[in-house]
Amino acid sequence: MGSLDGKIALVTGAGQSIGRGIALALATEGAAVTIAELDAGNAKKVAAEVEERGASALAYPCDIRDNAQVAACVAATVKRFGGLNILVNNAMASVVGIPLEETTDAAFALSFATGPAATFAFMRAAFPHLQGDGRIVNLRSGSELSGLPGYSAYVAAKAAVGGLTKVAAREWGAHGITVNAVAPFAPGPTTQAKFEEHPEMLDGILRSLSIKRTGDAEQDIGRAVAFLVSPAASYITGCTLMVDGGGSFL
Repeated sequence: MGSLDGKIALVTGAGQSIGRGIALALATEGAAVTIAELDAGNAKKVAAEVEERGASALAYPCDIRDNAQVAACVAATVKRFGGLNILVNNAMASVVGIPLEETTDAAFALSFATGPAATFAFMRAAFPHLQGDGRIVNLRSGSELSGLPGYSAYVAAKAAVGGLTKVAAREWGAHGITVNAVAPFAPGPTTQAKFEEHPEMLDGILRSLSIKRTGDAEQDIGRAVAFLVSPAASYITGCTLMVDGGGSFL
């Protein structure tokens, strides 16, 4: 038996990288999972992987910038599985590596539309279904502390997600909902490619970590999320769990 048997989860951006790892970790613990993903092909692939773990899956193509699509995704999950217990806001798009003074309005808007605005929309849409024993996990970043150069829009958006997490934890505890965050370090394919091209970048990061390796999307990040949404974490809310090998302390 898994710790999440009978539970229903919705994970945004679950078609790749950390989102995929989270979806697979939740499935391994027995949860049915909706794969909310812009790329329909990737959504179907991860849904098949979830089913290979013995869990039910729904592949749902969704542009998280569109509130109507967000509401429809939540409604489709409830219709398919009969409810919703777990919401993981993982998806976010951002243009990085640009000095603040060169960051365009469009780049700034993209980070906020796919970060805090989408997180807010999913939380609001899911709220009626999560009452009683619901779990929300939002994805933050250790770069909020470091003020990573070239990441102004990204860092600002992630900080806003952190603010939403804290307010929701205060307000929704009375409704039986816990709201926490995870700040991960598990490079996806694009970042890994950059590390292969510039190994000194990875070397510099690893020197700053207490545990000198990169995180694994499923085994490290996914399992941390699985803990936060499990019965074992029912008295934890409003916290940010740093799953980054000791790269930062928040």
